[in-house]
Order: sequence, then structure tokens, then C-alpha cells
Amino acid sequence: MAYDLIVIGTGPGGYVCAIRAAQLGLKVAVVEKDPTFGGTCLNVGCIPSKALLHASHLFEEAGHDLEKMGIKVGKPKLDLAAMQKFKEAGVDGNVKGVAFLFKKNKIDPFIGRGRILAPGAVEVTAADGGKQVLETKAIVIATGSDVARLSGIEIDEKRVVSSTGALALDKVPEKLLVVGAGVIGLELGSVWRRLGSEVVVVEFLDRILPGMDLEVARQFQRILQKQGMTFRLASKVSAVANSGKRLEATVEPAAGGAAETLEADAVLVAVGRVPFTEGLGLEEAGVQKDNRGRIVVDAHYQTNVPGIYAIGDVIAGPMLAHKAQDEGVALAEILAGQAGHVNYDVIPNVIYTFPEVASIGRSEEELKEAGITYNVGKFPFTANGRAKASARTDGFVKILADSKTDRVLGVHIVGADAGTMIAEAAIAMEFGASSEDIARTCHAHPTLTEAVKEAALAVEKRAIHI
Repeated sequence: MAYDLIVIGTGPGGYVCAIRAAQLGLKVAVVEKDPTFGGTCLNVGCIPSKALLHASHLFEEAGHDLEKMGIKVGKPKLDLAAMQKFKEAGVDGNVKGVAFLFKKNKIDPFIGRGRILAPGAVEVTAADGGKQVLETKAIVIATGSDVARLSGIEIDEKRVVSSTGALALDKVPEKLLVVGAGVIGLELGSVWRRLGSEVVVVEFLDRILPGMDLEVARQFQRILQKQGMTFRLASKVSAVANSGKRLEATVEPAAGGAAETLEADAVLVAVGRVPFTEGLGLEEAGVQKDNRGRIVVDAHYQTNVPGIYAIGDVIAGPMLAHKAQDEGVALAEILAGQAGHVNYDVIPNVIYTFPEVASIGRSEEELKEAGITYNVGKFPFTANGRAKASARTDGFVKILADSKTDRVLGVHIVGADAGTMIAEAAIAMEFGASSEDIARTCHAHPTLTEAVKEAALAVEKRAIHI
């Protein structure tokens, strides 16, 4: 059977691409190597981590915050097995939802490892070794990413874990050592700290959250430290010995110097992710990759081999599910003869700790490096009525606007529900809004979003409540 499109990988980019293409009248098949659809995000990434972040936050609230509001419930007792079942229920609902959408849109699913034999031909190898070849006009590689590994540290997913293993621990480690102060390390470190772990984060750089606005990163680090996390910056873990009852990690200064040993019950290696292109037959097909292993594509997501396309984590750009989804939609529309497009200047990034951290557009450091002059408007949640009423005053909103045109170039938020509030900034920036446009837009009172309006007012030094 011949198809118009075969998508290899059913993560957020792949399944969205397939559905949009089917909506546009293309005959579509998907190939998935795992038993369930949804890729890393739905199975062992975004969705299960948010379930544990939510549940662990409620656990901490019950133990520390409710009594301050006059709600006496006693000390909560953790049932980790039940919490893991809660997480799995969320995962199950989402992956079944993708399967339903494939059926609804008449997309043919094939479970097995996909390999490109040539432009227009994909071989699928099932778990039992059986093979079949599918014919198609176009192939989309949407195979996502895998965890980055460190030499000298073997991940066994039991005591030395990646994000996958950290989501499935069957007991709370007394001490958790997190290698890497990026999004994944801080989110999962937050989960286990709330549940009772002593968490130490080791980061090679002299700051947390590489790439994030520096002021945001510094204030966020102070908040996490106040919550109980410990940070060892400008340091590296060169080895982890796992032969004893406790793990022994060798920690050295990043610039060189004397090493020391830190004991831990579990080590989470969270130093980033790398494109997953293993076994796809790219070399044989002649598909070009860059020096970081990413597939090289043109403005229409086509590789150097006509008829073979790629989206999501396997190409350049932020490794974010929503970026992959937008690329999937854009590519499907391009293949259907429409004008698909992604605005890479307006892609939000969110860290789902508490408080959350959200950003979109340029940081101050990026604007300085580009030689762009800008004005800054900041507003703290300590001055926001709703935040004070609900005792959620950590953090602030920062808006960066072009000093000549007042066009909003970046928005950065540390605070409760920052991931929702950043959507306002995304809409504003997508329409080329100025800070004055946001400042003159009526915001409901009392809401946390008033802090966004006040930050916009502060760009012109006319905030009302500070």
C-alpha cells in the first residue's frame, strides 16, 4: 500500500504532523518503535514528570502550608506506590488519546523500528523480527531525542538514573545527587526534595539554567536554595562508584583542582539530550547531519535528500515538545501545498517547579550580544494583590522592549503559574506588540497577570503599585 506520507516517530512532533496531514487529505502512516504512542514526552518525559510535580507539590503544601491558612490536616503520609499509579494513569490516558486520534483520522499505525531504505521506501521491523516495506511519497523523521550520557558514569536506571529512571524510583532516596542544573535536573530534583530527599545539584557552569536570562536564573537559584536545594556550581562529576551500599561520586572543580567524594543514595544524570537517529539508515540514504548529530534541513524541513524531511529534536533549535508540534503542523501544510511557518522568535520555555519559570524571546545577555538597545520593566509579585492574598509572592515579571520602537523583545517570569502567564506574552509578541500595548490592555483584578501589565508600565517607569 502506498502512502502520501510516512512519519517515523509518534512523539509530539510526529503525531501532530500525521494528524494535520490527514486533516488535509493526505494518506498517512506512522511508524513507532515502542509499544505505545506519544514518544518520550507522553511516556517518560513531560506528562509523567508533571504528574509527579503536581502530586509532590500538593504533598508539600499539605505538610507545610495549609495550617498557615487555618486548615489542620495533620502530617501527611507518603504512599509512593500510589503516587506512581497516579502518574501512570495520566500517561495511560494521554497515550490512548493519541491512538484514538490516529483511528479517528484514518492514520495507519505500524509498531516496529523504521528504517529508510531509499526515498519513498520505509522498512518496518517488528518485535518478532518480521519485516515489511512501505511505499510513500514523503518521509518525515520525527524520532526525537535520547538522554545525553557522561563518560565514566554508567546509567543503570536503578541507582544511577536518567530522567526515565528518576520518574520510576520505588523509594525516596535519602540523598539525591543531580548532575546538571538544567530544566530536567531542577524539575526532578524538586519532586524528590518535596518528598523528603536531600538534594545536591552539581553544575559544570558557574550558574544554573544555561541560556536563561541571568537575572532570572540567579533569583530562581536563591528561591530553590531557600526551599532546601544545595548547589555546587563550576563543578563536575567525573565518576560514580556503585559497588558499595551508597554511591560515591567524585566531584572536581570544572577549572581543575582537588577532587572530593560525595555519597548519595541515587544519582540523576541530567546533562541534556541528544538527537535520536540510530538505526534509521540515514548514512546509507545520504542524509546530511551537522557536527552535533542533528539532521540538516532547509526552510521547508526537507533534508538534502528530496522527499525526506525532519522535525523536532532531531533538527536544530530548542528541544521542546511545542516547538516540534508547530514544526509538524507547518510541514504537513507545506506538503499539502500550503504555506506552513514557525516563528522561532516566539517559542515559550517553561520550568514546572514551584514557583514556575517561564521565558519567551530574548534575554538581556542576548540583546547585549546583538548590540540591540532596550528598556527594562520589572514588577515583583510581592507587590501584587492576588499573590499577597494567596501567599505566593516569590518572583517577578521582566519585560524587555526595544528602546527605539518599544516592541517587546523578551518576557521573563518567575512566579506561581508563570507557564500560563507567558501565553499572554506569546500572543503579544506574535502580533508585534509594544510594551505600551500590554500596559494599556485591561487586566482583571485581582489576578497574577496584573504583574505583567505592571511590568509593561514599568518599561516607561510608570508602574502604579511600586
